[in-house]
Amino acid sequence: MANVASRYLLPLGLALCLAPAVNSAWAANDSAARPSAAERTFTHTLDNGMKIIVREDHRAPVMVSQVWYRVGSSYEHAGVTGVSHVLEHLMFKGTDKVPDGEFSKLIARYGGSENAFTSYDYTGYYQLMSATNLPLSIELEADRMQNAIMPDSAFSKEIEVVKEERRLRTDDKPNSVAYERFMAAAYLSSGYHNPVIGWMHDLDNMTAQDARNWYKKWYMPNNAILVVVGDVKAPEVFELAARYFGPIPRGELPKRPLNREVPGNGERRIEVAIPAKIPTLYVGYNVPGINTAADETDVYALRMLAGVLDGGYSARIETHMVRNQGIAASAGAGYGGFSLGDTLFYFSGVPAEGYSIEQLELAFNDQIETLQTELADPEELERVKAQIISGIIYQQDSISSQANQIGRMEAIGRSWQEADAMVEKLSAITPEQVQAVARKYLVDNNKTVAVLNPQPL
Repeated sequence: MANVASRYLLPLGLALCLAPAVNSAWAANDSAARPSAAERTFTHTLDNGMKIIVREDHRAPVMVSQVWYRVGSSYEHAGVTGVSHVLEHLMFKGTDKVPDGEFSKLIARYGGSENAFTSYDYTGYYQLMSATNLPLSIELEADRMQNAIMPDSAFSKEIEVVKEERRLRTDDKPNSVAYERFMAAAYLSSGYHNPVIGWMHDLDNMTAQDARNWYKKWYMPNNAILVVVGDVKAPEVFELAARYFGPIPRGELPKRPLNREVPGNGERRIEVAIPAKIPTLYVGYNVPGINTAADETDVYALRMLAGVLDGGYSARIETHMVRNQGIAASAGAGYGGFSLGDTLFYFSGVPAEGYSIEQLELAFNDQIETLQTELADPEELERVKAQIISGIIYQQDSISSQANQIGRMEAIGRSWQEADAMVEKLSAITPEQVQAVARKYLVDNNKTVAVLNPQPL
Protein backbone atom coordinates (compact mmCIF):
# COMPACT_ATOMS: atom_id res chain seq x y z
CA MET A 1 0.00 0.00 0.00
CA ALA A 2 2.86 2.36 0.78
CA ASN A 3 4.21 1.95 -2.74
CA VAL A 4 0.85 2.76 -4.24
CA ALA A 5 0.50 5.88 -2.10
CA SER A 6 3.96 7.13 -3.02
CA ARG A 7 3.03 6.74 -6.66
CA TYR A 8 0.70 9.73 -6.17
CA LEU A 9 2.92 12.03 -4.11
CA LEU A 10 4.10 13.84 -7.25
CA PRO A 11 0.60 14.60 -8.57
CA LEU A 12 -0.47 15.72 -5.11
CA GLY A 13 2.53 18.01 -4.90
CA LEU A 14 1.42 19.52 -8.17
CA ALA A 15 -2.08 19.84 -6.74
CA LEU A 16 -0.80 22.08 -3.97
CA CYS A 17 0.56 24.41 -6.62
CA LEU A 18 -2.85 24.45 -8.28
CA ALA A 19 -4.72 25.44 -5.12
CA PRO A 20 -6.82 28.55 -5.80
CA ALA A 21 -6.23 31.71 -3.87
CA VAL A 22 -8.94 32.21 -1.22
CA ASN A 23 -11.90 31.30 -3.41
CA SER A 24 -11.00 33.60 -6.28
CA ALA A 25 -11.92 37.21 -6.93
CA TRP A 26 -15.53 36.65 -5.84
CA ALA A 27 -14.44 36.43 -2.20
CA ALA A 28 -12.40 39.61 -2.59
CA ASN A 29 -15.39 41.58 -3.78
CA ASP A 30 -18.68 40.44 -2.29
CA SER A 31 -20.53 43.24 -4.00
CA ALA A 32 -19.51 42.14 -7.49
CA ALA A 33 -22.19 40.35 -9.50
CA ARG A 34 -21.52 36.63 -9.75
CA PRO A 35 -20.77 35.50 -13.31
CA SER A 36 -23.45 33.38 -14.95
CA ALA A 37 -23.07 29.61 -15.27
CA ALA A 38 -22.32 30.00 -18.99
CA GLU A 39 -19.63 32.58 -18.29
CA ARG A 40 -17.99 30.18 -15.85
CA THR A 41 -18.12 27.14 -18.14
CA PHE A 42 -15.27 26.29 -20.50
CA THR A 43 -14.83 23.46 -23.01
CA HIS A 44 -11.89 21.87 -24.76
CA THR A 45 -11.43 18.75 -26.87
CA LEU A 46 -8.19 16.78 -26.78
CA ASP A 47 -6.55 15.57 -29.98
CA ASN A 48 -7.78 12.05 -29.21
CA GLY A 49 -11.39 13.24 -29.20
CA MET A 50 -12.04 13.39 -25.46
CA LYS A 51 -14.20 16.35 -24.47
CA ILE A 52 -13.42 18.35 -21.34
CA ILE A 53 -16.01 20.63 -19.71
CA VAL A 54 -15.08 22.77 -16.72
CA ARG A 55 -17.39 24.95 -14.66
CA GLU A 56 -15.61 27.16 -12.18
CA ASP A 57 -17.47 27.52 -8.87
CA HIS A 58 -15.28 29.07 -6.21
CA ARG A 59 -17.74 29.18 -3.31
CA ALA A 60 -16.00 26.33 -1.48
CA PRO A 61 -12.56 24.69 -1.89
CA VAL A 62 -13.95 21.45 -3.31
CA MET A 63 -14.52 19.93 -6.72
CA VAL A 64 -16.33 17.04 -8.35
CA SER A 65 -14.65 15.24 -11.24
CA GLN A 66 -16.73 12.95 -13.45
CA VAL A 67 -15.93 10.77 -16.45
CA TRP A 68 -18.99 9.94 -18.54
CA TYR A 69 -18.90 7.18 -21.16
CA ARG A 70 -21.49 7.31 -23.92
CA VAL A 71 -22.64 3.74 -23.40
CA GLY A 72 -25.32 2.19 -21.22
CA SER A 73 -27.78 -0.66 -21.12
CA SER A 74 -29.71 0.56 -24.18
CA TYR A 75 -26.58 -0.20 -26.24
CA GLU A 76 -26.66 -3.88 -25.25
CA HIS A 77 -27.99 -6.78 -27.31
CA ALA A 78 -29.70 -10.00 -26.30
CA GLY A 79 -27.34 -12.33 -24.50
CA VAL A 80 -25.26 -9.66 -22.76
CA THR A 81 -27.93 -7.50 -21.09
CA GLY A 82 -26.50 -5.99 -17.92
CA VAL A 83 -22.92 -5.98 -19.17
CA SER A 84 -22.57 -2.17 -18.87
CA HIS A 85 -23.43 -2.39 -15.17
CA VAL A 86 -21.20 -5.42 -14.62
CA LEU A 87 -18.33 -3.54 -16.25
CA GLU A 88 -18.96 -0.59 -13.94
CA HIS A 89 -18.33 -2.94 -11.01
CA LEU A 90 -15.21 -4.39 -12.60
CA MET A 91 -13.68 -0.95 -13.17
CA PHE A 92 -12.89 -0.90 -9.45
CA LYS A 93 -10.91 -4.15 -9.64
CA GLY A 94 -7.58 -2.51 -10.27
CA THR A 95 -4.82 -1.90 -12.79
CA ASP A 96 -1.13 -2.78 -12.79
CA LYS A 97 -0.39 0.50 -11.02
CA VAL A 98 -3.35 0.50 -8.63
CA PRO A 99 -4.21 -2.99 -7.33
CA ASP A 100 -7.71 -4.19 -6.56
CA GLY A 101 -9.32 -2.06 -3.84
CA GLU A 102 -6.65 0.63 -3.78
CA PHE A 103 -8.57 3.10 -5.94
CA SER A 104 -11.22 3.65 -3.27
CA LYS A 105 -8.66 3.60 -0.48
CA LEU A 106 -6.61 6.32 -2.16
CA ILE A 107 -9.63 8.56 -2.63
CA ALA A 108 -10.67 8.04 1.00
CA ARG A 109 -7.13 8.63 2.25
CA TYR A 110 -7.22 12.12 0.80
CA GLY A 111 -10.63 12.88 2.23
CA GLY A 112 -12.71 12.23 -0.86
CA SER A 113 -15.68 10.09 -1.82
CA GLU A 114 -16.29 8.24 -5.06
CA ASN A 115 -18.78 6.04 -6.82
CA ALA A 116 -20.20 5.15 -10.23
CA PHE A 117 -23.54 4.75 -11.95
CA THR A 118 -25.02 3.01 -14.98
CA SER A 119 -28.11 4.15 -16.85
CA TYR A 120 -29.81 3.32 -20.13
CA ASP A 121 -27.74 5.86 -22.09
CA TYR A 122 -24.46 6.31 -20.19
CA THR A 123 -22.08 5.09 -17.52
CA GLY A 124 -20.30 7.49 -15.18
CA TYR A 125 -17.57 7.55 -12.56
CA TYR A 126 -16.97 10.39 -10.12
CA GLN A 127 -14.92 11.67 -7.21
CA LEU A 128 -15.82 14.48 -4.80
CA MET A 129 -12.69 15.86 -3.16
CA SER A 130 -10.74 18.87 -2.08
CA ALA A 131 -9.94 20.91 -5.18
CA THR A 132 -6.25 20.47 -4.50
CA ASN A 133 -6.58 16.73 -5.18
CA LEU A 134 -7.97 17.01 -8.70
CA PRO A 135 -4.73 15.64 -10.26
CA LEU A 136 -5.14 12.43 -8.25
CA SER A 137 -8.69 12.00 -9.52
CA ILE A 138 -7.74 12.58 -13.15
CA GLU A 139 -4.69 10.34 -13.05
CA LEU A 140 -6.64 7.46 -11.51
CA GLU A 141 -9.44 7.73 -14.08
CA ALA A 142 -7.01 7.94 -17.00
CA ASP A 143 -5.22 4.86 -15.69
CA ARG A 144 -8.35 2.72 -15.56
CA MET A 145 -9.65 4.02 -18.88
CA GLN A 146 -6.88 2.08 -20.60
CA ASN A 147 -5.41 -0.33 -18.04
CA ALA A 148 -8.29 -1.91 -16.15
CA ILE A 149 -7.62 -5.52 -15.14
CA MET A 150 -10.58 -7.88 -15.17
CA PRO A 151 -9.33 -11.37 -14.30
CA ASP A 152 -11.74 -14.26 -14.39
CA SER A 153 -11.46 -14.60 -10.60
CA ALA A 154 -12.60 -11.01 -10.01
CA PHE A 155 -15.44 -11.42 -12.50
CA SER A 156 -16.63 -14.65 -10.84
CA LYS A 157 -17.03 -12.83 -7.53
CA GLU A 158 -18.48 -9.63 -8.92
CA ILE A 159 -21.10 -11.26 -11.13
CA GLU A 160 -22.52 -12.89 -8.02
CA VAL A 161 -22.66 -9.45 -6.36
CA VAL A 162 -24.62 -8.11 -9.33
CA LYS A 163 -26.99 -11.07 -9.34
CA GLU A 164 -27.67 -10.58 -5.65
CA GLU A 165 -28.25 -6.89 -6.33
CA ARG A 166 -30.85 -7.88 -8.89
CA ARG A 167 -32.56 -10.21 -6.44
CA LEU A 168 -32.71 -7.55 -3.72
CA ARG A 169 -33.77 -4.64 -5.93
CA THR A 170 -36.05 -6.38 -8.41
CA ASP A 171 -36.84 -10.07 -8.00
CA ASP A 172 -37.80 -9.79 -4.32
CA LYS A 173 -39.94 -6.66 -4.83
CA PRO A 174 -43.31 -7.16 -6.57
CA ASN A 175 -43.58 -3.55 -7.73
CA SER A 176 -40.10 -3.69 -9.24
CA VAL A 177 -40.95 -6.88 -11.11
CA ALA A 178 -44.18 -5.34 -12.41
CA TYR A 179 -42.42 -2.13 -13.45
CA GLU A 180 -39.72 -4.13 -15.27
CA ARG A 181 -42.38 -6.04 -17.23
CA PHE A 182 -44.23 -2.78 -17.92
CA MET A 183 -41.08 -1.24 -19.42
CA ALA A 184 -40.43 -4.35 -21.52
CA ALA A 185 -43.97 -4.17 -22.90
CA ALA A 186 -43.87 -0.40 -23.51
CA TYR A 187 -40.57 -0.50 -25.41
CA LEU A 188 -40.77 -2.88 -28.35
CA SER A 189 -37.94 -1.87 -30.64
CA SER A 190 -35.40 0.06 -28.57
CA GLY A 191 -32.76 -0.88 -26.03
CA TYR A 192 -34.94 0.47 -23.23
CA HIS A 193 -36.80 -2.83 -23.48
CA ASN A 194 -34.12 -4.42 -21.28
CA PRO A 195 -33.52 -3.53 -17.61
CA VAL A 196 -30.31 -1.70 -16.77
CA ILE A 197 -29.21 -4.48 -14.44
CA GLY A 198 -29.91 -7.09 -17.13
CA TRP A 199 -32.06 -10.20 -17.25
CA MET A 200 -31.01 -12.91 -14.81
CA HIS A 201 -30.50 -15.56 -17.50
CA ASP A 202 -28.01 -13.26 -19.26
CA LEU A 203 -26.17 -12.62 -15.99
CA ASP A 204 -26.07 -16.39 -15.38
CA ASN A 205 -24.41 -16.94 -18.76
CA MET A 206 -22.15 -13.87 -18.91
CA THR A 207 -18.38 -14.35 -19.00
CA ALA A 208 -15.45 -12.19 -18.07
CA GLN A 209 -14.60 -11.96 -21.76
CA ASP A 210 -18.01 -10.39 -22.43
CA ALA A 211 -17.13 -7.60 -20.02
CA ARG A 212 -13.61 -7.22 -21.41
CA ASN A 213 -15.00 -7.00 -24.95
CA TRP A 214 -17.46 -4.30 -23.88
CA TYR A 215 -14.61 -2.37 -22.26
CA LYS A 216 -12.51 -2.50 -25.44
CA LYS A 217 -15.51 -1.60 -27.58
CA TRP A 218 -16.69 1.52 -25.76
CA TYR A 219 -14.15 2.73 -23.19
CA MET A 220 -11.97 5.09 -25.19
CA PRO A 221 -11.28 8.81 -24.97
CA ASN A 222 -13.34 9.76 -28.03
CA ASN A 223 -16.36 8.18 -26.33
CA ALA A 224 -15.82 9.94 -23.00
CA ILE A 225 -16.48 13.32 -21.41
CA LEU A 226 -14.60 14.71 -18.44
CA VAL A 227 -16.74 17.11 -16.40
CA VAL A 228 -15.13 19.07 -13.56
CA VAL A 229 -17.09 21.52 -11.42
CA GLY A 230 -15.74 23.37 -8.41
CA ASP A 231 -12.92 25.52 -7.11
CA VAL A 232 -10.67 24.96 -10.12
CA LYS A 233 -9.29 26.95 -13.02
CA ALA A 234 -10.16 25.76 -16.49
CA PRO A 235 -6.69 26.12 -18.10
CA GLU A 236 -5.15 24.00 -15.35
CA VAL A 237 -7.83 21.33 -15.73
CA PHE A 238 -7.23 21.24 -19.48
CA GLU A 239 -3.51 20.86 -18.83
CA LEU A 240 -4.07 17.95 -16.44
CA ALA A 241 -6.45 16.28 -18.88
CA ALA A 242 -3.94 16.61 -21.70
CA ARG A 243 -1.20 15.16 -19.51
CA TYR A 244 -3.08 12.08 -18.32
CA PHE A 245 -5.80 11.41 -20.89
CA GLY A 246 -4.02 12.91 -23.91
CA PRO A 247 -1.63 9.96 -24.53
CA ILE A 248 -4.51 7.44 -24.69
CA PRO A 249 -5.18 6.65 -28.36
CA ARG A 250 -8.63 7.19 -29.80
CA GLY A 251 -10.52 4.12 -30.93
CA GLU A 252 -12.92 3.07 -33.65
CA LEU A 253 -16.42 3.54 -32.29
CA PRO A 254 -19.28 1.23 -33.27
CA LYS A 255 -22.55 2.67 -34.51
CA ARG A 256 -24.78 3.93 -31.72
CA PRO A 257 -28.34 2.64 -31.26
CA LEU A 258 -31.18 4.86 -32.45
CA ASN A 259 -33.59 3.73 -29.70
CA ARG A 260 -36.60 4.59 -31.83
CA GLU A 261 -39.98 3.00 -31.20
CA VAL A 262 -42.13 1.42 -33.89
CA PRO A 263 -45.77 2.61 -34.05
CA GLY A 264 -47.87 0.99 -31.35
CA ASN A 265 -50.79 0.20 -33.68
CA GLY A 266 -53.12 -0.22 -30.75
CA GLU A 267 -53.15 -0.41 -27.00
CA ARG A 268 -51.04 -3.03 -25.20
CA ARG A 269 -52.03 -4.60 -21.87
CA ILE A 270 -50.26 -7.02 -19.58
CA GLU A 271 -50.98 -8.51 -16.18
CA VAL A 272 -48.27 -9.43 -13.71
CA ALA A 273 -49.69 -12.02 -11.32
CA ILE A 274 -47.21 -12.55 -8.50
CA PRO A 275 -47.34 -12.71 -4.69
CA ALA A 276 -47.95 -9.19 -3.38
CA LYS A 277 -50.13 -7.27 -0.93
CA ILE A 278 -51.65 -4.47 -3.01
CA PRO A 279 -52.49 -3.95 -6.70
CA THR A 280 -50.63 -1.33 -8.71
CA LEU A 281 -51.32 0.28 -12.06
CA TYR A 282 -48.75 1.46 -14.61
CA VAL A 283 -49.75 3.37 -17.75
CA GLY A 284 -47.25 4.61 -20.33
CA TYR A 285 -47.55 6.52 -23.59
CA ASN A 286 -44.72 6.27 -26.12
CA VAL A 287 -43.56 9.83 -26.83
CA PRO A 288 -40.44 11.42 -28.35
CA GLY A 289 -37.44 12.63 -26.42
CA ILE A 290 -35.20 15.59 -27.15
CA ASN A 291 -33.27 13.67 -29.83
CA THR A 292 -36.30 12.25 -31.62
CA ALA A 293 -38.94 14.99 -31.46
CA ALA A 294 -39.72 16.64 -34.80
CA ASP A 295 -40.27 19.86 -32.82
CA GLU A 296 -38.34 20.15 -29.57
CA THR A 297 -41.05 22.48 -28.24
CA ASP A 298 -43.11 19.30 -27.71
CA VAL A 299 -40.50 18.09 -25.21
CA TYR A 300 -40.85 21.20 -23.07
CA ALA A 301 -44.65 21.17 -23.42
CA LEU A 302 -44.76 17.53 -22.27
CA ARG A 303 -42.60 18.48 -19.29
CA MET A 304 -45.09 21.20 -18.39
CA LEU A 305 -47.97 18.75 -18.89
CA ALA A 306 -46.37 16.41 -16.37
CA GLY A 307 -46.05 19.32 -13.96
CA VAL A 308 -49.72 20.23 -14.28
CA LEU A 309 -50.67 16.64 -13.46
CA ASP A 310 -48.10 15.90 -10.79
CA GLY A 311 -46.25 19.04 -9.79
CA GLY A 312 -46.63 18.84 -6.04
CA TYR A 313 -49.41 18.97 -3.45
CA SER A 314 -51.60 21.37 -5.44
CA ALA A 315 -51.26 19.55 -8.79
CA ARG A 316 -54.29 17.89 -10.39
CA ILE A 317 -53.63 14.23 -9.58
CA GLU A 318 -52.96 14.89 -5.90
CA THR A 319 -55.84 17.37 -5.61
CA HIS A 320 -58.55 15.48 -7.48
CA MET A 321 -57.69 11.78 -7.40
CA VAL A 322 -56.06 11.51 -3.97
CA ARG A 323 -57.63 14.20 -1.76
CA ASN A 324 -61.00 15.15 -3.28
CA GLN A 325 -62.23 11.93 -4.89
CA GLY A 326 -60.21 9.55 -2.72
CA ILE A 327 -59.86 7.07 -5.58
CA ALA A 328 -56.07 6.76 -5.27
CA ALA A 329 -54.05 5.96 -2.18
CA SER A 330 -51.10 7.26 -4.15
CA ALA A 331 -50.69 8.32 -7.76
CA GLY A 332 -48.33 10.23 -9.99
CA ALA A 333 -47.23 11.09 -13.51
CA GLY A 334 -43.93 11.96 -15.11
CA TYR A 335 -41.87 12.58 -18.22
CA GLY A 336 -38.10 12.71 -18.59
CA GLY A 337 -37.62 13.79 -22.18
CA PHE A 338 -33.84 14.04 -22.11
CA SER A 339 -32.78 10.63 -23.37
CA LEU A 340 -30.91 9.19 -26.31
CA GLY A 341 -34.10 7.96 -27.96
CA ASP A 342 -37.87 7.86 -27.63
CA THR A 343 -39.24 7.78 -24.12
CA LEU A 344 -42.46 7.48 -22.07
CA PHE A 345 -45.03 9.77 -20.53
CA TYR A 346 -46.14 7.60 -17.63
CA PHE A 347 -48.73 7.30 -14.86
CA SER A 348 -48.66 5.03 -11.85
CA GLY A 349 -50.91 4.56 -8.87
CA VAL A 350 -52.37 2.41 -6.13
CA PRO A 351 -56.16 2.42 -5.67
CA ALA A 352 -57.55 3.48 -2.32
CA GLU A 353 -59.39 0.94 -0.22
CA GLY A 354 -62.77 0.19 -1.76
CA TYR A 355 -61.70 1.20 -5.28
CA SER A 356 -60.50 -0.97 -8.14
CA ILE A 357 -57.67 -0.75 -10.65
CA GLU A 358 -60.30 -0.12 -13.33
CA GLN A 359 -61.67 2.88 -11.46
CA LEU A 360 -58.15 4.21 -10.96
CA GLU A 361 -57.41 3.96 -14.67
CA LEU A 362 -60.70 5.72 -15.52
CA ALA A 363 -59.70 8.53 -13.16
CA PHE A 364 -56.39 8.92 -14.99
CA ASN A 365 -58.30 8.95 -18.29
CA ASP A 366 -60.56 11.69 -16.96
CA GLN A 367 -57.55 13.85 -16.14
CA ILE A 368 -56.12 13.31 -19.62
CA GLU A 369 -59.45 14.07 -21.31
CA THR A 370 -59.83 17.29 -19.33
CA LEU A 371 -56.42 18.47 -20.49
CA GLN A 372 -57.26 17.56 -24.07
CA THR A 373 -60.57 19.47 -24.08
CA GLU A 374 -59.91 22.40 -21.75
CA LEU A 375 -57.00 24.80 -21.65
CA ALA A 376 -54.93 24.83 -18.47
CA ASP A 377 -55.50 27.93 -16.40
CA PRO A 378 -52.67 30.45 -17.03
CA GLU A 379 -52.18 30.92 -13.27
CA GLU A 380 -51.93 27.16 -12.83
CA LEU A 381 -49.31 26.98 -15.55
CA GLU A 382 -47.35 29.83 -14.00
CA ARG A 383 -47.30 27.99 -10.67
CA VAL A 384 -46.00 24.86 -12.36
CA LYS A 385 -43.39 26.85 -14.25
CA ALA A 386 -42.21 28.49 -11.05
CA GLN A 387 -41.91 25.11 -9.35
CA ILE A 388 -40.02 23.41 -12.19
CA ILE A 389 -37.76 26.37 -12.84
CA SER A 390 -36.96 26.86 -9.17
CA GLY A 391 -35.91 23.21 -9.00
CA ILE A 392 -33.55 23.73 -11.92
CA ILE A 393 -32.12 26.86 -10.33
CA TYR A 394 -31.69 25.25 -6.91
CA GLN A 395 -29.54 22.58 -8.54
CA GLN A 396 -26.91 25.26 -8.99
CA ASP A 397 -26.35 25.18 -5.22
CA SER A 398 -24.62 21.81 -5.58
CA ILE A 399 -21.49 21.24 -7.63
CA SER A 400 -22.51 17.59 -8.08
CA SER A 401 -25.93 18.57 -9.44
CA GLN A 402 -24.31 21.02 -11.83
CA ALA A 403 -21.91 18.36 -13.08
CA ASN A 404 -24.72 15.82 -13.45
CA GLN A 405 -26.77 18.27 -15.48
CA ILE A 406 -23.84 18.99 -17.80
CA GLY A 407 -22.83 15.34 -18.13
CA ARG A 408 -26.30 13.99 -18.84
CA MET A 409 -26.87 16.43 -21.67
CA GLU A 410 -23.51 15.76 -23.27
CA ALA A 411 -23.78 11.98 -22.84
CA ILE A 412 -26.96 11.83 -24.94
CA GLY A 413 -25.37 13.90 -27.69
CA ARG A 414 -26.73 17.30 -26.70
CA SER A 415 -24.91 20.37 -25.37
CA TRP A 416 -24.51 21.56 -21.80
CA GLN A 417 -25.68 24.95 -23.07
CA GLU A 418 -29.15 23.51 -23.65
CA ALA A 419 -29.45 22.87 -19.93
CA ASP A 420 -28.83 26.55 -19.32
CA ALA A 421 -31.49 27.45 -21.91
CA MET A 422 -34.05 25.10 -20.36
CA VAL A 423 -35.52 27.74 -18.06
CA GLU A 424 -36.22 30.11 -20.94
CA LYS A 425 -37.79 27.38 -23.08
CA LEU A 426 -40.03 26.11 -20.29
CA SER A 427 -41.10 29.66 -19.48
CA ALA A 428 -42.30 30.14 -23.06
CA ILE A 429 -44.74 27.19 -23.04
CA THR A 430 -48.40 28.21 -23.39
CA PRO A 431 -51.66 26.49 -22.32
CA GLU A 432 -52.38 25.87 -26.01
CA GLN A 433 -49.09 23.97 -26.42
CA VAL A 434 -49.82 21.84 -23.33
CA GLN A 435 -53.22 20.96 -24.74
CA ALA A 436 -51.72 20.19 -28.16
CA VAL A 437 -49.24 17.61 -26.84
CA ALA A 438 -51.92 16.00 -24.66
CA ARG A 439 -54.05 15.55 -27.79
CA LYS A 440 -51.15 14.44 -29.97
CA TYR A 441 -49.43 11.89 -27.74
CA LEU A 442 -51.76 10.67 -24.95
CA VAL A 443 -53.77 8.43 -27.26
CA ASP A 444 -54.59 4.72 -27.23
CA ASN A 445 -52.26 3.86 -30.10
CA ASN A 446 -49.33 4.93 -27.92
CA LYS A 447 -50.61 3.32 -24.73
CA THR A 448 -49.28 0.44 -22.64
CA VAL A 449 -51.01 -0.69 -19.44
CA ALA A 450 -49.53 -3.03 -16.84
CA VAL A 451 -51.40 -4.25 -13.76
CA LEU A 452 -49.80 -5.87 -10.75
CA ASN A 453 -52.41 -8.45 -9.74
CA PRO A 454 -51.55 -9.59 -6.19
CA GLN A 455 -51.45 -13.31 -5.54
CA PRO A 456 -51.45 -14.95 -2.09
CA LEU A 457 -48.17 -14.49 -0.28
